[in-house]
Amino acid sequence: MGQPITVVEKTSSREGIIRFEINRSLTGMGHERYLLGQEITGSTPADELARRLFEHSNFNGVHVNANVITIDIGEGKTDGVADVIADLHLYYIEGVEVPTDEEIAAENS
Repeated sequence: MGQPITVVEKTSSREGIIRFEINRSLTGMGHERYLLGQEITGSTPADELARRLFEHSNFNGVHVNANVITIDIGEGKTDGVADVIADLHLYYIEGVEVPTDEEIAAENS
């Protein structure tokens, strides 16, 4: 279920900052900012992405504005970040069992 997100890594003129452009808007016209150590309690796609990015590496901050994700790298490592972003909307990943047609029919009746 879901489709992978297309991710393009862009360089930044500021040292320690990395930017990713994607083919989906995660925040609409708004933007969200997350800092290291901040509790992320929301359930929006941007909230979930920030949680996953902080779990992936020890970044100082994450900013999401529509389809642009900017990361303050800090002490973090950028290896695999594009994969974390690309997999945001995937549900049936390794370890998640795909229900059978019979199971789906039983739930709907």
